[in-house]
This record gives sequence, C-alpha cells and structure tokens, in this order.
Amino acid sequence: MSTEQKVVIVTGASQGIGASLVRAYRDRNYRVIASSRTVKPSADANILAIPGDIADPKTAERIVREGLERFGRIDSLVNNAGVFLAKPFVAFTQEDYAHNMGVNVAGFFHVTQRAAAEMLKQGSGHIVTITTSLVDQPMAGVPSALASLTKGGLNAVTKSLAIEFAKSGVRVNAVSPGIIKTPMHPEENHAALATLHPVGRMGDTRDVVDAVLYLESAPFVTGEILHVDGGQSAGRW
Repeated sequence: MSTEQKVVIVTGASQGIGASLVRAYRDRNYRVIASSRTVKPSADANILAIPGDIADPKTAERIVREGLERFGRIDSLVNNAGVFLAKPFVAFTQEDYAHNMGVNVAGFFHVTQRAAAEMLKQGSGHIVTITTSLVDQPMAGVPSALASLTKGGLNAVTKSLAIEFAKSGVRVNAVSPGIIKTPMHPEENHAALATLHPVGRMGDTRDVVDAVLYLESAPFVTGEILHVDGGQSAGRW
C-alpha cells in the first residue's frame, strides 16, 4: 500500500467517543488503527481493528507493529481509552486502584512510547489524550480522586512531552471534557448530569471529536489542555 495517506491510532475505539473518532478520521481520509477490548473487524480495508487490553504492553506492541505492517506509518495517536469510577476515596479497593492505573496510566505509557518512537523517526506526528475537567474543577457530589490521580498525571505529561518533543516535529495535546453522552451514562441520568455544566447540558461525542480535529489541524498548538466541558473549568458556579 502507499505510505502517503496519513494514519491514526485510536484507543477505546469500539463505542462512544472512540467510535465517533474513527468515523471522523475516516471522513478525513485517514487510515485508522482502532483498538479496544471489544473492537470488531471492519469491512473497511482502511481500518485495522486490534482487540486487546490497553493496559497490557503486548497490546501496545501489536497496535504499532501491525499498524506499521499494514499501513507503513503512524502520524497521529488519540489516547481515548480510559476508565472513570466515582467513589469515596476511602472506599477504593486495591482492584479499583490497579484497574484505573492500568488503563489510564499504563495504557497511555505503553502505546504512546511506541507510537512516539515512530513519529520521532519520521520527524512529524501528533499525540492527543482525552482527560477530564474534574482534574481542574472537582465537584462535591462527584468523588473522583482516582480520576484526578490518573488523568491529572496525563495532563502533566502532555505538557512535559510537548516541551521534550517541541523541536522534533511531534506535537502533544489533550482534550479535557465534561460529561459526555456515551453508553457509560444511562439516558435516565442525563437530566441530572446536564445540571453539572454551567451551560445546562451534557456534551455530545461530536463536541470532543471537533476538539480533537481542531488540534489535529493546528500546527502551532502544542502542550494545550483544551477544555470541552460546558464551562466547568471556568470556576465554581
């Protein structure tokens, strides 16, 4: 296959924001390496589906290796896979901690390290990570210590890598959403969740996709934590 067409990795690609990202990148004529635990094979020859646990370094190795074998290059990575558990801090179990750290932190580390190595070789690339605005604006009714511990670390590493890679042609950014309408949130909870945003509504997956695509096409933007949260991060309301 030609190696001129751009290629993006999307993790957590089987539903919600991830599935919307896959469609959006295909609409921009990217080839897509789509990964999640439950991702299904695609009839589209320009989508390579790789099932697996993103916390396992073997999954990251497969994503990059098989992606290069199929498409010949990696131009972008969207670290969308993530877990969120709202629970009082003293009630978290060792299993909760291990699961959150595994998916949110180890998952980011393993695939980003491997994808970045390829981007640095070619002198160009873009890494975007989906975090959460609860890092900047905690809510009294949403205990989120593990989200802050893990996603806050991702915000910090975004800025660190942006500086480390600044002269290499590789940009690193993050999108920090509010509460988005995905299968994670049953429809009967939507009205209550809407009140947690100053604008009075939940976000749609398209809101996050549009932010990622903006960053994709913004060559002078790196180290940015782009809040897409209906005003949550603006302060207490």
